[in-house]
Amino acid sequence: MSIKSWAIAGLVVIFSMPATAAQDVAELLHRQTQDLMDAVTAGERTVWERYLDAGAIYTDESGSVMSKPEMLANIKPLPQGVSGKIKVLDFKVAVHGSTAVTTHLDDEYETYHGHELHCQYRTTDTWVKTSAGWRIIAGQVLALRTDPPAGSLTSRQMEEYAGRYALTPAIVYEIRNNGGVLEGQRTGGKPETLQAEVPDMLFVGGKPRYRKVFLRGSDGRITGFAERREAWDIVWKRLP
Repeated sequence: MSIKSWAIAGLVVIFSMPATAAQDVAELLHRQTQDLMDAVTAGERTVWERYLDAGAIYTDESGSVMSKPEMLANIKPLPQGVSGKIKVLDFKVAVHGSTAVTTHLDDEYETYHGHELHCQYRTTDTWVKTSAGWRIIAGQVLALRTDPPAGSLTSRQMEEYAGRYALTPAIVYEIRNNGGVLEGQRTGGKPETLQAEVPDMLFVGGKPRYRKVFLRGSDGRITGFAERREAWDIVWKRLP
């Protein structure tokens, strides 16, 4: 049977079985996934005990790889002063017989000692059908990044950052003040708007993994910037 896809009520299903059976599996896994997310905020370990296979491998948003017992040890009630809820959105599933791969957006709202937080995670789970029902044998969670709040820059700061910065003799990044808007453009690339997270740290909207951290000499003058992705820096040197 050829592989087909079906979308209904925001649920996307890719299946290699009769459509009705695949949809039934998708709806079941969607419900079980929401049960798991509800159990996280409630600290109900029994739900994870039920749906995790004994040999499951689970990778959380920090990159820690856990067995079932290690994962269960992390399911605890939220501490006093902390509350939250997680809604499973954008649920997609590919069903192949007794195996199903799901991906979903976990939309979390948390109250942390009176402060409101909003986080999102992209999770991919692999389920297998067992004699006890569908169980997770592997899961991986990615924390989705968002742009930081943008601060304001003075005209003097913009003029200070403006200039040409070289990675190699052939690769140059030019920063310019375009009528009160700071722009950057790499050799052969398109202009992009630069915003300040804090002084001497700029970012481009839609690229939350990257920062431009400006470097200064002993005299306080800018000597270049480090293009930072997570903890890794590529240094661009300022041209005269």
